[in-house]
Amino acid sequence: MKPVMKKSLALISLSAMMTAGTAYAAPNDTVQVLPVKTQIENPVTVQVDGVAISENGFLKAGATEAMLPLRAVTESLGFTLTWNPETYAVDLTKGNQFTTVKTGEDRYTINKMLTTLGTAPELVNSKLYVPVSFVSKVLHGSVASKGSTLSISMKEEAKKVQATGVITSIRTDGDNAQIHIQGVGTDGLVLNVGKETVFQMLDGTKLSLSDLHVGLTVSAEHSMVMTMSLPPQTPTSKVTVLDAKTQAGLIGTAGVIEEVRSENKDDLSILVKGEGLTETAPGEVVLHLTKDTAIVDKNGDKVETSKLVKGANVIGFYGPALTKSLPPIGTAWKIVVADKEE
Repeated sequence: MKPVMKKSLALISLSAMMTAGTAYAAPNDTVQVLPVKTQIENPVTVQVDGVAISENGFLKAGATEAMLPLRAVTESLGFTLTWNPETYAVDLTKGNQFTTVKTGEDRYTINKMLTTLGTAPELVNSKLYVPVSFVSKVLHGSVASKGSTLSISMKEEAKKVQATGVITSIRTDGDNAQIHIQGVGTDGLVLNVGKETVFQMLDGTKLSLSDLHVGLTVSAEHSMVMTMSLPPQTPTSKVTVLDAKTQAGLIGTAGVIEEVRSENKDDLSILVKGEGLTETAPGEVVLHLTKDTAIVDKNGDKVETSKLVKGANVIGFYGPALTKSLPPIGTAWKIVVADKEE
């Protein structure tokens, strides 16, 4: 066959497969044609929240878990799907949940972390299928089997737990955010929040994400499922502020107490040296404590002033007004004593 004809046929074939959703285009434009089945073997009926969906799953010979039709299942669960033609991947979103599925790759995204399930997504008749474990391990849903029927649910009766701590950072991305509590760096817990997350004061007064700031002690209702990252991340349904009021404009510094200055029991200052938690926060600061300064542990529970000794690890929240001295001096709103674990 002439080279020109070969090239033309190849282009026509590639175009047809891409239209049908059966090819994977890598970022370097190298095209890998994935194997495509033409018939369903060992069909499996799928129910979502007690209602059968129109498309079946299937169980491959010798396989230990069935494959599920991705779009039919996830749309029934309330997810929104977005197809990315450049990477041949599907983005799924629902509230503060986000994951990505890429055709032919056993690499699934959970809150920006990658995990494997032992089985790659597979194309069958131009439809993408994922293993059953995708529902439980990635979407945090529940799956029950009876005969050749799989029942899937993500209803709110799923177990949740409470976590309490002081906010040390907030990273926002539109309506979604990551709220770090109980520590800095790799310590603590990251709460993934979104449009469906409820924010409130302890008395039930409604808040918005923009009302939250570093230094607040909060109680969070979150999923039992967490990522294996450091710090771990978890979807969060409710955040309750435990402080009597918010204090806009606070900044923070995490570090070690280098010096304790005390004229009397009512006049105490500490020199903290470490790193600023916000853009305008210094790495070294003198914090003056008043009778209104809260001194707590990483969970927000009150601790004695005697814990503030040279060498102690602390996180100070203060400001935003500081003196122009070196180091600057500010009034502490809250001090978190973060004792090192033995």
